Amino acid sequence: MPALDYRTAFHLAPIGLVLSRDRKIEDCNDELASIFGTTREALLGQSFQVLYPSADEFERIGARIPPIMTAQGSYADDRIMKRANGELFWCHVTGRAQQRADAHAAGVWTFEDLSATRRVAVELTPREREIAAQLVTGKTSKQIGRVLEISPRTVDVYRARLMRKYDTGNATELLQRLLGN
Repeated sequence: MPALDYRTAFHLAPIGLVLSRDRKIEDCNDELASIFGTTREALLGQSFQVLYPSADEFERIGARIPPIMTAQGSYADDRIMKRANGELFWCHVTGRAQQRADAHAAGVWTFEDLSATRRVAVELTPREREIAAQLVTGKTSKQIGRVLEISPRTVDVYRARLMRKYDTGNATELLQRLLGN
C-alpha cells in the first residue's frame, strides 16, 4: 500500500483545495475542478477571476481580503461563484496566506459547494450578490455598508430589490430564501 503523504492528502481531500500565488491557481485538487465543472489542468495557472461571475466581483472581493486577513489571519465567506458552464452557485470560501501581511502573495484556499442546500434561484446583479452574501451572515445594513464601503441606505435599497426578486414580504423570509429554506 502506498504511503499517505501531504501531496496525496491534498489530492484526495473531500473539499476543493487551491495553492495560490498572486491570485492565480498554482495547484488545485480534482475536487475543486469537479465543483467548478472543469479539469484540474484547465485551472492551473489561471487567475481566480475565472471562478467569479464578473471581473467586478473578483476585484471588489479581492480588495476586501487583505485587511481581514491581516487582522484575523484568515478570510472566510459565503459567496456566489461561477462554474465553467456559466451556472452560478453558492460557495463557502476560506483562505489563509503564507504571510499574514501579504494576503495575495501565496496561500491555501478551500472551496465548498453549497448548492445542495442553497440555490441561486433568481438572476442577481453583482452588487445584489454581494449584499445577499452579507445578509446570510446576519449582518445589519450598517455592518454591510461598512464591509462593502457603501451607505446603509444603499444596502436597504438593495435589500428591497432582493425582497422583490425573491417575492418575500419581509427580511426574515428573504433570509430564509437566501439560505435555501
